[in-house]
Amino acid sequence: MATPRRATLRGRWLAASRKLRELRLVGWALASTSHPVMAQIIPMRYCNLSCAYCNEYDKVSEPVPLEEMVRRIDALGRLGTSIITISGGEPLTHPQLDDVIRRMRRTGAMAGMITNGYLLNQERIERLNRAGLDHMQISIDNLEPDEVSKKSLKVLDKKLQMLAQFAEFHVNINSVVGGGIRNPNDALVIGRRALELGFTSTIGIIHDGDGQLKPLRPDEARVYFEMRRMRKRNYSRFNQFQEAIAQGLPNEWRCRAGSRYLYICEDGLVHYCSQQRGYPGVPVVEYTRAELKREFLTAKSCAPNCTISCVHQVSHIDYWRAPQTRMIAPGGQELVKIQTGD
Repeated sequence: MATPRRATLRGRWLAASRKLRELRLVGWALASTSHPVMAQIIPMRYCNLSCAYCNEYDKVSEPVPLEEMVRRIDALGRLGTSIITISGGEPLTHPQLDDVIRRMRRTGAMAGMITNGYLLNQERIERLNRAGLDHMQISIDNLEPDEVSKKSLKVLDKKLQMLAQFAEFHVNINSVVGGGIRNPNDALVIGRRALELGFTSTIGIIHDGDGQLKPLRPDEARVYFEMRRMRKRNYSRFNQFQEAIAQGLPNEWRCRAGSRYLYICEDGLVHYCSQQRGYPGVPVVEYTRAELKREFLTAKSCAPNCTISCVHQVSHIDYWRAPQTRMIAPGGQELVKIQTGD
């Protein structure tokens, strides 16, 4: 068997270079609050699958034209965005995805992608290498496909083996509990397989349609905490956000959505996250640093029971500073000015 790409001299050099860039962006995030740390952008809403718990796809949308994606990505570059992650729908169905990734890298950002992995093959992986992809996350929900999710290890294991052999980018495998997933123990098998192939492994908790808390059953919570004890070399192992969610408890935190984290839908509008659409609702090409500052200081009423871990991980960087002085409800209704002596 040939040496996996990540184990070659080039693979090790790329991994070291990627780590250095990550350390630089963390340092910049700690030093300055005037730029987004992460933006999630949607190049198309269409998905080749139909998972029962997902509300982030359709079967009719056309891909966003490359010229428009370039405008939006360049706007994120002007704001100084550190990480740009493409999601969907299914981003691998976009016919010019490689050009989208190249443009992301051209801004100086880390380039990530969240995919169901169905459309991967050796040639596609090689193209992603050449485009400059830094990170890929594949979501695998169960061992066997069922009516809730087709994202199964049975279907995807050969894709994972190809990634282990040919990918020069970092790969994380994310499994889930809750939301109707039939057997929570599947997540343990998926996580162990990911580590066996040399990937990192994470676990998420499926939220309701508003991104809010759905407490886990005892068997789901047991699997969740066992997964958390597995060895994982990534940022998520250091935050306790979903551990409270797993126990049905709210979190006390300062959500920086709309500032440090941006969600840009297929229409090019900035939203707090995929589950709280409608506000700010400003086109990303018109988004300004004044809006970043406003949202940095705005508390969100949905935050205590939120389960959107990527928003929390980004916001956690700034937990220790800048108390929020304005509260807003989902949809943009200002509730109250917060008085603080901090």
